[in-house]
Amino acid sequence: MKKILKLCSLTFIIIVLSACFKNDTTNYNNNKDTKNHINDASKIVNSMTIDEKIGQLFIIHYNKPEITEEFKHILETVKPGGFTLFNENIKTYEQTTKLIKDINSTAKIPMFISIDQEGGRVQRLKSMPGMNIINIPSMSKIGESNDENQAYNTGIKIANDLKKFSINMNFAPVIDIYLNPKNTVIGDRSFGNNAETVSKMGLSLANALKNNNIIPVYKHFPGHGNTEKDSHVEIPIITKTKEELYQDELIPFKNAISNNADIIMVGHLALPKITNDYTPASLSKQVVTDLLKNELGYKNLIITDALNMKAITNNYSEKQIYELAINAGVDILLMPNDPILAFNSIKKSLEEGTINETTITKSVEKIIALKLKYNIIDKEKY
Repeated sequence: MKKILKLCSLTFIIIVLSACFKNDTTNYNNNKDTKNHINDASKIVNSMTIDEKIGQLFIIHYNKPEITEEFKHILETVKPGGFTLFNENIKTYEQTTKLIKDINSTAKIPMFISIDQEGGRVQRLKSMPGMNIINIPSMSKIGESNDENQAYNTGIKIANDLKKFSINMNFAPVIDIYLNPKNTVIGDRSFGNNAETVSKMGLSLANALKNNNIIPVYKHFPGHGNTEKDSHVEIPIITKTKEELYQDELIPFKNAISNNADIIMVGHLALPKITNDYTPASLSKQVVTDLLKNELGYKNLIITDALNMKAITNNYSEKQIYELAINAGVDILLMPNDPILAFNSIKKSLEEGTINETTITKSVEKIIALKLKYNIIDKEKY
């Protein structure tokens, strides 16, 4: 009888351990924190010109399915750190893979190739003739299951499709809590209306991406789920106090930070009870540095939401946008309206002393470190 009990106990332990490893939060490569790659990154950054450093700050977009002369000029001038794909870039498998290869061939430092492949109504890669792509249900459907394994397996499916195209970064998961039924911009993109569900499902999907060498980007800090306005059109306003945010919206982000999130996207969201004005979170030092970095202890990369959204462009000049974002503590500038103008604006700000080169260098070190961590850059070549 004792032998049977011991055998049963051993079997139980094995089952528990197997379950843990199945949904493990790390693999061998990604168990290493980005900071472990900073020394190698610093060596690479020390060999870069200031123009090359500025370029690494940008993930840009261009609305054609091939490289035109205009786009080639942008790539050669800006030397961006990344490119993001939209529907207009994706026509066939052969065309899309050629576009990505051609874009990366212009780069001295390999790029982040990014995409919004959330599932539901936001998935740029879709099933079409010649495209063997799995259609992903909305995150609200995944959240309804309350099954972390389903979220994890969904992340694996997404990662497998992205790897077919050499895409290495996904602007997902959405870890906004769906708290306002009038919020159409988030809606079914959220895993649910409570912090626990959103946290566990979002982190599970993110872990699947990470474990399959796709960089997950958690969005939209500090939480877009209780707004009504769409930042593509105007600035959404969050009327909550910081204490109220800690009770709901910030919980998934705190959990993501504990899970060693590589990148967090900051939304164009006004928080007047925190900033005492209507400066978007993405441009606010009080939100990016004071709250996200200092209070929540986040040390890794921070990216803006798309900077061509009207919430930003209707209220700030190009020069103001990049100065404010960089000085707020942002590392990566997503989708500037005009990449060359943005590049030149930052150069001018450096000349005028309104942006510090040390700030840019530190951001670029983190960018290069993440590229090393995910084997986007082969450090043996540098």
